[in-house]
Parts: sequence; structure tokens; C-alpha cells
Amino acid sequence: MTERFFSHSASPSSIRPSRKPEVTSTFPPKTPRAGAGPQLQARDHEATVAAGLNLLIVDADQPVLKACGEIAAGMGFEVAALDSTVRARDYIESHSPDVVLMDLKMSSGGLSLLEDIRKRRPRCSVVIMTAFATVTSAVEAIRLGAADYLTKPFAMDELTSVLERAAQRRSLEVETKRIQEHLQTHREGTLIGISPEVQKLHRIVQKVATASHPVLILGESGTGKEAIARAIHAAGPHSSKRFHTVDCTQLSPAMLESEVFGYVRNPLTGESREKAGALTQDEGGTLFLGGIRGMSLELQSKLLRALQDRKVQPAGAALALPVTVRVLAGSDGDLSALVDQGQFRKDLFYRLNVVSLRIPPLRERKQDISLLAEYFLERMRREGAVDYRLSADAMQVLMNHAWPGNVSELEICIENTCTNASGPYLHVGDLPVELQGAKLQTANPATVRVDARTYQDPASGQVQDDRRAPVPIVSIADLERDAILHTIRQLKGDKLMAAKLLGIGKTTLYRKLKEYGISD
Repeated sequence: MTERFFSHSASPSSIRPSRKPEVTSTFPPKTPRAGAGPQLQARDHEATVAAGLNLLIVDADQPVLKACGEIAAGMGFEVAALDSTVRARDYIESHSPDVVLMDLKMSSGGLSLLEDIRKRRPRCSVVIMTAFATVTSAVEAIRLGAADYLTKPFAMDELTSVLERAAQRRSLEVETKRIQEHLQTHREGTLIGISPEVQKLHRIVQKVATASHPVLILGESGTGKEAIARAIHAAGPHSSKRFHTVDCTQLSPAMLESEVFGYVRNPLTGESREKAGALTQDEGGTLFLGGIRGMSLELQSKLLRALQDRKVQPAGAALALPVTVRVLAGSDGDLSALVDQGQFRKDLFYRLNVVSLRIPPLRERKQDISLLAEYFLERMRREGAVDYRLSADAMQVLMNHAWPGNVSELEICIENTCTNASGPYLHVGDLPVELQGAKLQTANPATVRVDARTYQDPASGQVQDDRRAPVPIVSIADLERDAILHTIRQLKGDKLMAAKLLGIGKTTLYRKLKEYGISD
């Protein structure tokens, strides 16, 4: 275990020199008390995100150092607090903090410390705080690699939000690395997911893959029924043979009959061509009949006979041909209910339902969202030769979305986001408009200043009244407009840098300017 030296009452001059960086204060992570009030309960998610992450705080202001340390410890961080850039440099030589919260205007150079941290610990997420905020310093800090920015004095909820975002970014990097390692072992035709539901499906797929009987695959639209069928085919003994898909809901009855059963030349009927049906092609292959509920009752009877006799008679043929493929079927509707309504043959339902697989909707297996998103991102990286990365906030929006269109909706979302993004780093503003609304959250009405004058003691909850004047109510749209236009003015019209500072995509910024009637 790393040795740490600490004293809550120590001042910079009272700390003796040491070859190891002397830690002015350390704050062990706190576990929520039983029966905690609403404010502590609201921090449960933050504590979960920050748990196990190391936070380094660097600030010469002792009250701020203590206040930030107590709050961060309450979120679950392992906190080390230092009051000088010299000690901070020594610390990062021998430690690898996940997050650094540092004052920009330190006596010995905050920007140079930031630059050193980015060189020595490039994976560390750095948050800058300062009482002398200017657009120039913000731009310079971001250019050097700062991930976020706080202006003193700041509210407790502002601090916790910034630290939570930093923890999410670091956790996302770790998760992304793990996902990429997992995807390196992914073969085409295997299932993507780590949730218990997908692992159960994987075990069933492995069992049924070696058999030859039909399998009925059920699930909502977009859940990946064809992907499951491909996985069964890929895991079977004839994986090198053809996998053929026919969507029964997209073809007319005549075209569907030709596609599945085929036809031959027949002078009597005037048919001068012939077509091999999918049931008789590629011996050892697999035929997936998607949307089987869309097949007419007449064709259902013909399919039933083909499955029972293992023979099929194409239209116009005098002799029957052997069925040479394995049949898998999929449906996004309740086939048993259609049987009760007389819209689907009961005997065909039982013939197909030898083994049935139900794919859970994406909202029931949210563990898989990050893995699937990374899988689709990797495909976009290969196609566009761009190293696309999702920000922590954008990933959180994806995790919170209900995904009524399931995996297909997520795939289209990632494709659209990459296509419309202004750069490789994908922010919430780059996501489709319908997902961006999920980012809006109600602000905490209890605003507590965290500086040398006002502080909320985590133990007692006592807060000093700062006697601020009432703040007029302003609409979110007006606040957004003012923030965008003010930032662009401060940056002398640099829209790309404005979008980066505001945390939105370039496309979103130009769309907003068009809404405001500003074309240049």
C-alpha cells in the first residue's frame, strides 16, 4: 500500500520536506449512512460512478482544498489533496490518478502543471478551477488537454456534476478498452453482449446449432432475429454453406412462393424460365424465413408439407425435389395469438416451434448498449478511417434511452451521429435530436457555494447564508441563446472553438444559429 502523510490542520509552511510527495490531506471514501436523507440518496449514482477512482486535488486555498476533498470523498473517490504544484509533480511521478481537480492560477504555474500531467498521465481526466476565468485561459486549458472547467466560487452541485462527468469519462475509457479487447475475439456470426440474457441465448444457440430441426426465433422488431439465425448457422457443422434470408412480409404471395419453392419451365403454362427455390438450394445451407406471420395460409400449408416430407414440388414440376436446407423462422408478433385467431396454422406453429428462442428488447439488457455502440463505432472507424469516440455524456444518453427500435435503432443512431459529427469526438449535440432532449435535467434547487466563505458541512448539513439577491426566471431557450452568442463573440467568431467549449457539435451550433436568424 502506498504510504501517505496527512494532517487536516497543516499549513503549507508546516509540512516537512519528504522524498515522497507529502499529502496535505487525504479523505477516505464515505459510505452512505443508513436512512440517509434525499440529498444523500441523490448522490448514490455519483458514488457508484466514482467508487474506486483516485482523485488528486491541487489548490493553495486550504478551505477550498478541504471542502472539495470532503465532497469528493462523499462521492466515493479516493482523495489526495496537495497545496502546491511542486508536490503535485512529485505525486504524479509515482501515482496514476484517474482524475485531477486543480486550480489554474497556482503561484508556480497551473498551466505548466496541466501540461506536465497530460504528458506523464495522458489518460488522466483533468478539471480546471479558477477565480480568474477568461475565455482565453479556458481556450488555453482545453488546448492543453483539460476536460472541464469550473469558475470560483462554484456551487456544490456544480462541483459534483463536473467530478461525476470526469469519473464517467475515465470509467468510459476503461470500459471502452475492455470492450475493444472483447470485440477482438468476436467472430462474424457470434452474439454481441455480456448481459445474462445474451449469455443464456448464446448457450442455447450452441446447443441447437448442431441439430437439423427448425427453430422459431421471437422478438420485437429490431432485436436481431436474423443475427441469432446467423449465429446458429455459424456455430453449426455447415457454416461454410450459404445462409439465405427471405422476408415474408416484404413479398407478395406469388413472389414469396417463387422465392421459397421455385418454379420450372413448363410449355403448358407458358413459363419459359426456371428458378430454384430457397428450400432446394445449397445442400447443407440455412434458410431464415423472417416475418413468418406474413405468409399466407395457402403457402403455410405448402411449407408444412415440405417440412414434414422433406420434399417440395416447385410450380410446374412433375416431380418433387428434396429439401436441402435447414429452416429457421422469425416473428415479431405473438404467433400463438394468431393461431387462436385462425390467421396462422396450428400444425405449422408446432412444427416450427420445436425449439423457440426469445430475444429480449434492448431496454431489458442495458448492459449490452455500450458493447453494441462500440461495435457499430468500430465499423464506422473502418469505413471512414476516422477514430470516432463517444463522450461520457453521450454514452450516458444512449444508456438512458428506451430504444423502442432496439438494436437496429442503435445502429442507425451511431451511423447518423458519425456522419453528422464535426470531428472524431462525439458529444451529446452530435446525437439525433430526439435523443438530445434526454440530456435536460432539473437543476438542484439547493445551491451551496464552495469557497472560503460558504460551505456545507457533510456531517451536520449546516450552510451559511450568502444573502444573494433573487435571480429572475429565464427560459432555457434564452439561456442557451445567450450562452452561444456570448461565447462566439468572446472568441471573435471562431465557431469551431465555440462548439468545443459549449460541448456541442458543429452541426448543432450552425442549426441553432440558423434558428436565431444568424447566417454568418
